[in-house]
Amino acid sequence: MKEMRIGTRGSPLALWQANWVRESLSKAYPQLRISLVRITTKGDKLVDVSLARVGGKGLFVKEIEENLLAGRIDLAIHSMKDVPVQLPKGLHIQSIPHREDSRDVLISKDYLTLEELPRGAKIGTSSLRRRAQLLSYRPDLIMVPLRGNVHTRLAKLKTMDLDAIVLAAAGIKRMKLAGNISQPISTKVCLPAIGQGALGLETRIDDDEVNRYLSILDHEPTRQSIRAERAFLRRLGGGCQVPIAALGTVSDDGMLVLRGLVGSLDGRKLIKGMMEGEAGKALELGMALAENLLSRGADEILREIYEGEIAREL
Repeated sequence: MKEMRIGTRGSPLALWQANWVRESLSKAYPQLRISLVRITTKGDKLVDVSLARVGGKGLFVKEIEENLLAGRIDLAIHSMKDVPVQLPKGLHIQSIPHREDSRDVLISKDYLTLEELPRGAKIGTSSLRRRAQLLSYRPDLIMVPLRGNVHTRLAKLKTMDLDAIVLAAAGIKRMKLAGNISQPISTKVCLPAIGQGALGLETRIDDDEVNRYLSILDHEPTRQSIRAERAFLRRLGGGCQVPIAALGTVSDDGMLVLRGLVGSLDGRKLIKGMMEGEAGKALELGMALAENLLSRGADEILREIYEGEIAREL
């Protein structure tokens, strides 16, 4: 292979991620020429619309996957939280590098913690997952829709007269903006999105050469954690339209702890659970936790949300 073509979105964070992969591969394979191909996705175009309204997962990956299948690029780089649980035929996530901080963070001009925010404080976020959990913790807060890349959201903190915004720690840290963080939000208060903080390196299954190059970037504990989270999500059949969260962590002794939840849109109902098992059985663990939550009332929450969505469409 003379050149490897990496497909990526054009946002500053996406380009950081693509350049990180390119530099990591270049160090391991100095002879390999690696280029970046910028691809605009539907999610990049719909900057002022809630992801839950326009399809959620898949909005940031579909066009890149089409280029990968057509052979115009050799590798696609995604944030795993954006990747649908069902991949197109012929593609797979070949490598998942070591996960960055999976937590959400509070960013505020005047307040250091969630607890310090005044009653009725306005919080910028378009994530239904964050909305449900934050309202469960602080029912008095007012949630304001917020879209855009990291820098855009930071600017809107001031221009929209918000008291705070909530973002993923991983993006803030990768963009060298950690100085803006007021408080990392405990996962006991706000579990992250499935795959948050992890990158997914997607390739064609039959591209043996590219798959061989990328194998050095795979981090097995992260892969097993993400497999458990995605199995959990797949069994629940959810996406951005439903407040679903999960976090898997693998200990040094090879045990995987998976925590997950399903919440109502207003945060009044949160069905939580936790299971532990061998990391090698990540898929089974994710499915089992989903079944546990469904049996304890998550099925009713999901049904109410989906029936409400259908009613609005009609």
